[in-house]
Amino acid sequence: MPNNQNPNTSQNDRGSPTGQDRANSSTTRARSNAILNRLSDSQLEQLLPKLKPVELGLGKTLYEPEQKIDYVYFPTAGIISLLAMFEDGATVEAGVIGNEGLLGTPVVLGAEATPHQALVQAGGQALRMAAHDLKAEVQKDGVLMKAMLRYTNVMFTQVAQTAACNRVHSVEQRLARWFLLTHDRVSGDELGLTQEFISRMLGVRRAGVSVAANNLRQSGLIEYRRGNVIVVDRKGLEGQSCECYETVKREYDRYLQG
Repeated sequence: MPNNQNPNTSQNDRGSPTGQDRANSSTTRARSNAILNRLSDSQLEQLLPKLKPVELGLGKTLYEPEQKIDYVYFPTAGIISLLAMFEDGATVEAGVIGNEGLLGTPVVLGAEATPHQALVQAGGQALRMAAHDLKAEVQKDGVLMKAMLRYTNVMFTQVAQTAACNRVHSVEQRLARWFLLTHDRVSGDELGLTQEFISRMLGVRRAGVSVAANNLRQSGLIEYRRGNVIVVDRKGLEGQSCECYETVKREYDRYLQG
């Protein structure tokens, strides 16, 4: 078969990405994260060589309790759950992280480890940075440091409110709140969640999750099929949730708009 390709046509002319194309793609990816998006173009350009794109596979464990933190993650899509773990193997979610923040706030505050497990709740992507590189950035006390501290404050609010919520509110209210937090961090209305996974996140028996989910479904707020939850009535779900969702959301809105 004859080769009709012009021998004088360069690789770039044939449509392969140029160095500039790759740089633009890296910048666009980084600006999908709210913390990195606060940096100027020049500041972000200096940071990009230290950021490695990685996949966040569903169910992947990123941190184990009390293990040294080697990397921090700036999610650009997907959700990471922070789980409190107990001696009997039980877990309960302490907080969720999406593209508004980062996994690794202990490093920002000078710690080497975390008491929590970090688990990918919804698959996506992130930009990973070595912990020692982040520590060097912290020493500069610049825009990145200020953005991370603001996010850390918001994350503290979420963790504290979640602890209070787990103590005083019903499983149905907590489930509605949890669906809303997840819905805020994914594209579309379908959430890939099994009752077993939800049970682990909320720290309640699977039977309790089943009853609460069925009540929300009968109220026309969600549809539930095996392994998938579909948010049907977002406003109704907000009404069914406790005040904890709005408390946390206000803090996140203030952070994102600041």
